[in-house]
Amino acid sequence: MTADKAVEAALGALDLDTKARLLAGQDMWTLPAVPAIGLASLVMSDGPVGVRGVRWTADDPSVTLPSPTALAATWDPDLARRAGRLLAQEARRKGVHVLLAPTVNLHRSPLGGRHFEAYSEDPYLTGEIGTGYVRGVQDGGVAATVKHFVANDAETDRFTVDNVVAPRALRELYLAPFEAIVHDARPWGVMAAYNQVNGVTMTEHRHLQTDVLRGEWGFDGFIVSDWLAARSTTGALRGGLDVAMPGPYTVYGEALAAAVRAGALDEALVDAAVRNVLRLAARVGALDGVEPAVTALPEPVDGAALAREIACRSFVLVRNADDVLPLDLDSDLDSGADFDLDSGPGRRIALIGSAARDARILGGGSAEVFPARTVSPLDGLTGALPDGVTLTYAVGATPSDEASPAGPGFTLRAVCREATGAVLADTPLPTGQIQWLGTDLPAGVTHEKLHSVEINGMFTPRASGAHSFGTRGPGAFTLTVAGRTLYDGVQAMGDEADPFEAFTGTPVERGTVALTEGVPVQVSLRHTVDRGRPRPLPAVVFSLVHRPPLRDPDELIAEAAAAARAADTAIVVVATTERVESEGYDRTDLKLPGRQDDLVRSVAAANPRTVVVVNAGAPVEMPWREDVAAVLLGWFPGQEGGAALADVLLGAEEPGGRLPTTWPATLADAPVTDVTPTDGELHYTEGLFIGYRAWDRASGPAPAYPFGHGLGYTTWEYESLEATPTTARVQIRNTGTRPGREIVQLYVAPRADLAERPARWLIGFATAEAAPGEAVEAEIRLAPRLFDIWDEEAEAWTTVPGVYEIQAGRSLTDSRLRVTLELD
Repeated sequence: MTADKAVEAALGALDLDTKARLLAGQDMWTLPAVPAIGLASLVMSDGPVGVRGVRWTADDPSVTLPSPTALAATWDPDLARRAGRLLAQEARRKGVHVLLAPTVNLHRSPLGGRHFEAYSEDPYLTGEIGTGYVRGVQDGGVAATVKHFVANDAETDRFTVDNVVAPRALRELYLAPFEAIVHDARPWGVMAAYNQVNGVTMTEHRHLQTDVLRGEWGFDGFIVSDWLAARSTTGALRGGLDVAMPGPYTVYGEALAAAVRAGALDEALVDAAVRNVLRLAARVGALDGVEPAVTALPEPVDGAALAREIACRSFVLVRNADDVLPLDLDSDLDSGADFDLDSGPGRRIALIGSAARDARILGGGSAEVFPARTVSPLDGLTGALPDGVTLTYAVGATPSDEASPAGPGFTLRAVCREATGAVLADTPLPTGQIQWLGTDLPAGVTHEKLHSVEINGMFTPRASGAHSFGTRGPGAFTLTVAGRTLYDGVQAMGDEADPFEAFTGTPVERGTVALTEGVPVQVSLRHTVDRGRPRPLPAVVFSLVHRPPLRDPDELIAEAAAAARAADTAIVVVATTERVESEGYDRTDLKLPGRQDDLVRSVAAANPRTVVVVNAGAPVEMPWREDVAAVLLGWFPGQEGGAALADVLLGAEEPGGRLPTTWPATLADAPVTDVTPTDGELHYTEGLFIGYRAWDRASGPAPAYPFGHGLGYTTWEYESLEATPTTARVQIRNTGTRPGREIVQLYVAPRADLAERPARWLIGFATAEAAPGEAVEAEIRLAPRLFDIWDEEAEAWTTVPGVYEIQAGRSLTDSRLRVTLELD
């Protein structure tokens, strides 16, 4: 039986109540099964850097890839496709049918809290990387869900904000990557965003969801709400929303059936939504009697190896004075070190920074997954350095003095009890964070039975001194450390509108205990479940938090400078924290947290061969960038980040990344810094001019590093360029002494601007590899509609004739070759 016939047969066998129930989540992550028609329960899971599955817990690990900003920095849709295939493999392993990814919203402002979870400020690059990712996921028979449709570009008041966007900017920027992915990858799912666009909530936006997405673009997948985004039964169904998540308490289900019976909705609309869900089920193999869309799965992928490859390919080398990188461990270096190098020239390295030891591998919020292992920069370099090289480590500065969920040094379990004290479950807990949503509970535990959860175990300190312990999340707690009760009380729920505040809220320190390095102590945090938590999120969410002893910051920086002074090369890893980059809130500035800027300045003053690795998913200010020898942007590099960093620093791999987003020198220089609504509205007054489109026409300060920028370990000469309106050929030659990979970038610039367009914009790119002295040719397919604009009056795409210059080069501002095309 064909898929269409199977879907229609299944639909015809359903009554109204079953159909309505099928459009509502039965719990946090799944839709109900209907055995009578051979329909299995459809299982969804968050991405985009891994597949968490239905349990938000570290005892169910996931391969963890680098952040989406890192993936976009590779400028390689084929690599994105391989990433998608790995994630499909992970999804199948965890019984997941639908991956809630990728995020293809744009980097409108560097202050966006989920900047790290989206790809780029450019819609074409975003669409190309997103297309590769979606193709890869669906190659593996798993549905990709492109999100968040649309203009979900910041976190402030994200549930209620009305983003006011002019039609032309909406079409040419914010809708463009969604359109490209629908056209080129045929995704099986799209997620409707929380926000409003031009006065209409996205889950109810009939024009964008039905007229544009389904009508103009031909999308035939299912549309699911972001979690808790659907607010109106009639509004959502008429607006084109198929599935309201999570459940069981949603605007669909019983409420939908009642609305049909009351005459408020036509049952034909219900049938259309159910048809989309059944089509999804048929595609992923969850509907009996029909062959799934994919029957021959791709070859298995080595997750750790791919994570390491993507990280290497994503690192962006933005500065490399005197070719300090890759490190030459055998040359005679004059670093100004104040000692004799008894282990050979160039053989002493100082590694500095809190994040060098405790790696920051991903951003906070719903994108969080838990890897089975994490390779820190310290781990990576320790394992990669040859014999005879001395590696010293100094903390230097901590990004935050705030307590965080218990991690290194803790061995913990979660004990679940009912009201009588009887144990329901006793399960390992790799961190001090518990996030059990809906039915995401240990085996044998239900919300009805669960009365308390106790995190208990041992803590072995890495340093002597006063250790602080505390809690995060609302509810009743009893905290005991080394036999002392530090807290016994109730933390009230805040007034925040975001129900995910318990994930991202401020940790509260409850007391300190003097502990000795290496001497284990007992820890316990007992939490009584809050029965008053409102629907629709039955959840157990809280954390045992810890902060190591605070040391004098000046003393730590002085120790780091001394280590740098005694080394040939100093490597400083600076980082943001989960409190800086996370879902749920936007950033307030672009500064590195803590005393990290002071640390870099002191180390650079002590050693001219200072390399700074920036461990952040989004732009940060780097006021010292011209005072250090090298700057390497490492993004959130995933579970193998430390191994990849060692590969790049030591020259086993070339840093392959190019900037997918402009990095400003200071926040004040950024074109768009407004992410806070006024009277509920956020006006996109900049129109088409975000990112490099704005920088390219501004007369003010230049950015720190332009869009597309990135250095490698060899040099390139651009020899020839030929172009037509659809393709271009660029010949380049490797003029250096090492094999290399170049990302050839093409931009178009109208000679005369008759339509208020950017000075130039990205229209194509390709990766080329060559040995020293070798010439290679890159053939590049150009972006569709590269000469078109959205005519607001005609409500249609319109070609603008004229003379256009095609520029080929290494970045937006480094054009090497130019040709002109005349369009009549």
